[in-house]
Amino acid sequence: MLINRIVCVGVNFRTAPVEYREQLGSDLPGVCERAHAASNGDGTAIRELAWLSTCNRVELYAVVGENGGTAPMVAILADAARLNPGDVAGHTYRHHGYEAVRHLCRVASGLDSMVLGEPQILGQVAQALTDARSSRTAGPVLDRVFRRAVRTGRRARTETAIGRNPASMSSVAVALAGSVVGALRERRVLVLGLGEMGSVTLKALRARQVREIAVANRTHARAEHAAARWGYRAYPMDELAAALEWADVVLSSTSCPHPLVNGEVVRDVVARRDGRSLVFVDIAVPRDIDPAVRELPGVHLFDADDLSGNLDDGLAARRNEIPRVEGIVAEEIARLERAVREERGYAHAGAIRGPFGL
Repeated sequence: MLINRIVCVGVNFRTAPVEYREQLGSDLPGVCERAHAASNGDGTAIRELAWLSTCNRVELYAVVGENGGTAPMVAILADAARLNPGDVAGHTYRHHGYEAVRHLCRVASGLDSMVLGEPQILGQVAQALTDARSSRTAGPVLDRVFRRAVRTGRRARTETAIGRNPASMSSVAVALAGSVVGALRERRVLVLGLGEMGSVTLKALRARQVREIAVANRTHARAEHAAARWGYRAYPMDELAAALEWADVVLSSTSCPHPLVNGEVVRDVVARRDGRSLVFVDIAVPRDIDPAVRELPGVHLFDADDLSGNLDDGLAARRNEIPRVEGIVAEEIARLERAVREERGYAHAGAIRGPFGL
């Protein structure tokens, strides 16, 4: 198994701000597929490729030829973002071999997240493998490594308290909004986007007993379904200005590749709000809310980089679990190393004895 040929190149919330990260993931799947298809069969070829793109990170995992390195992955990120490779390289971290595997296992376990132990990342790692399989860019090496990472993440959540009292980007966003406007129960809250993060946001709002919630989604039928089930208001996206005029707080997490809420719309809305403040918490990457709204009177805008996790009441308890999770990561890497050594031993013995082991 070619573990020593695995490379990881990534950019995350520690190495680049959100306005930089949002450029990298916009066309990443298509660029990866084309790069893998165009890779030739020489020693620098990209033999397998998978990508992990979330609001906090964009990472590429590849199996390369014997003379391959990380430069092709930097080029892929630059191509996806239409940036200079040299500029992208300055924001990246890189791992090779078992260190790349260890990094992926730590990511899947929630150890490398902005909100320690957040639960969404494990599903995102599993989805990354599914996407690479569907695109036929993953092979047996990355398949095995990603499955090992998912196993590690599951163990971390069942054998330690890293995932107890779970925090997420959505729950921290709700807490941040509450810290600005006071008790959310009496506020009008608009949720933009009903994907995974939007659904978690609604759950967090219900836990805080927020009485007035509205939802808007690019597929309006989905917003109407949620509204009918829970008694929310539902706004079509073409009535977004009316929704913003109604709301006190806007929590946004769509997958739209461009801003949904532009500064001109918000400026017009502010003029009709009679001095009522408006708080946006935008956890989407690419961002949903035009950063220019920060300049408007009475408007507060927070993005993914503002959610440092400091508002998480369970953070200290989960920090105490880090050594136990690191131990699980070490165990899983050791098991993988033993399995690879045994397979090499069997292959070597078979080569000596002949193809039938005689």
